[in-house]
Amino acid sequence: MFSIGIDLGGTNIAAGIVDEKGVLIAKESVPTFAARDYSLIIKDMAEVAIKACKKANLTIGDMAGIGIGSPGIVDSKNGVIVYTCNINFDHTPMREELRKYIDLPVFISNDANCAALGETADTGAACGFRNVIMVTLGTGVGGGIIIDGKIYEGDHSAGAEIGHSMLVVDGVPCNCGRNGCWESYSSATALIRETKEAIEKDRDTVMWDMIGHDYTKISGRTAFDASRKGDRVAQQVVDFYIKYLSEGLIDMINIFRPEIILLGGGVSNEGDYLFDPVRAYVKKYEYGGNRIPTPVIRKAALGNDAGIIGAAMLVFRQ
Repeated sequence: MFSIGIDLGGTNIAAGIVDEKGVLIAKESVPTFAARDYSLIIKDMAEVAIKACKKANLTIGDMAGIGIGSPGIVDSKNGVIVYTCNINFDHTPMREELRKYIDLPVFISNDANCAALGETADTGAACGFRNVIMVTLGTGVGGGIIIDGKIYEGDHSAGAEIGHSMLVVDGVPCNCGRNGCWESYSSATALIRETKEAIEKDRDTVMWDMIGHDYTKISGRTAFDASRKGDRVAQQVVDFYIKYLSEGLIDMINIFRPEIILLGGGVSNEGDYLFDPVRAYVKKYEYGGNRIPTPVIRKAALGNDAGIIGAAMLVFRQ
């Protein structure tokens, strides 16, 4: 059995054909052109899904349904995308519109939820686990929560915005309008900010030469790369980042007590240099200490395909 997974993003629409084990058979993508009317975007979603079917040498009739992962607030029960700030959607009847082009059952959830669900498939890093939290460390801090094998969405499917949990009262301003959100300390954006501020305070650092004395060349890797070279200032940045990332993870553990936490996004590519101190910090400060097992913390496995695979898994899990 196969299903179609569609990962709807502000830049691209990606669709793939996925089997029941979470194996991605074929995929296609097209630009979103997000400022367009929603009807044109949905038409393109249908067309790219059909192209993916043809690429897999299958037909729409071979599909069990369509799953969609969308950014923003999603009314999964009624198949409506309530709001997303990066695409021109406002109470958009996604299920109804898409079925004008493809007559299959349609299931919808938030894109971060879908990515987490995708990682529980046979091909994912959380295969075999039923209680999972996935944290994506990119421009912001996103996340998905799986409880007893099912996506936790909260009321009106608007929950699991874990990046906007409060970490520091009256702390660094966040784009959501509050100050001190976890996202403001643990995103790649936050890491870049902390790196820049550290260099401004002390240019006696390898980082200053690494960026060619050009602040625009700072990336999320700058501090980690310099720290590996033994740079004192860079190590302070890395330690600060790991502390606040770990504190947020401990909050998630103390509330949900998952079996496993997955880290995805660009920062997770730092590997053991990131994961080893995070695991040690979490082990030291989580509630319960050595009395109960610490959740597994590992890197997400599916990369950019997680959203497609997770969206497709919506069909099978229903």
